Amino acid sequence: MKILVTGANGQLGNEMRVLAATYPQHEYFFTDVQELDICDGQAVRAFVGDNRIDVIVNCAAYTAVDKAEDNAELCDRLNHLAPGYLAEAAEACGAALIQVSTDYVFDGTAHVPYTEEVVPCPNSVYGRTKLAGEEAVMQKCSRAMIIRTAWLYSIYGNNFVKTMLRLGREREALGVVFDQIGTPTYAADLARTIFAAINQGIVPGVYHFSDEGVCSWYDFTVAIHRMAGITTCKVSPLHTDEYPAKAPRPHYSVLDKSKIKKTFGIEIPHWEDSLSRCLEKLKVES
Repeated sequence: MKILVTGANGQLGNEMRVLAATYPQHEYFFTDVQELDICDGQAVRAFVGDNRIDVIVNCAAYTAVDKAEDNAELCDRLNHLAPGYLAEAAEACGAALIQVSTDYVFDGTAHVPYTEEVVPCPNSVYGRTKLAGEEAVMQKCSRAMIIRTAWLYSIYGNNFVKTMLRLGREREALGVVFDQIGTPTYAADLARTIFAAINQGIVPGVYHFSDEGVCSWYDFTVAIHRMAGITTCKVSPLHTDEYPAKAPRPHYSVLDKSKIKKTFGIEIPHWEDSLSRCLEKLKVES
């Protein structure tokens, strides 16, 4: 199969690139904005058609949640219009499309894990544009698969894990919110799941994926420091209103993964095990 991975320089795109080496039976096209501007519908159609792409994995997105509140137009272009162009191009040549989405399509007021049947209700520009992207993809591509994920981190780029490692080594004290609950997701685990879907055959629909388990950002930080051997920084729990942000965050965004596990027969690791693997890789990289 010929597989196009957009947003290839991001966290998930880089993990897809690494994992691709273990699936040499496929031909890959890894692109970022320099190679293919997915906001240019004509360029997208030409690229997908000329290269006879079989599967598109869209890892590109505008993910700066607070900045999105002031950059709604750019956010909409990347998160809504661009996935629509990819979906149209896929449909035109019979390709499948995997669109990566987010827990932010929910407002986070639930108290039980979100299934795919729950009606989305985003309350931020980021969440609304990602939901619009989902809808565009599902409307325009008959072989579309949406995978919503949450709290993504990896050894690549800027993310919460790397920030907490840096702050833990720089500061004597740190405050982190404890009343936002979710599940950290190692991008390498999501990449493995995407390849499982590709290799077994795309089953269209909406799916949820994160690692197993539940924690707060405070718990996550404590675990990061403990596993990294950081003992000189005192981590204290904060309420959300003590840490003001432009965009509202979901207070509870745990995703139910039953559907994706059953459909593709996959096992998902606990977030602490995955965090340990990521920190080991970061140690090797440094």
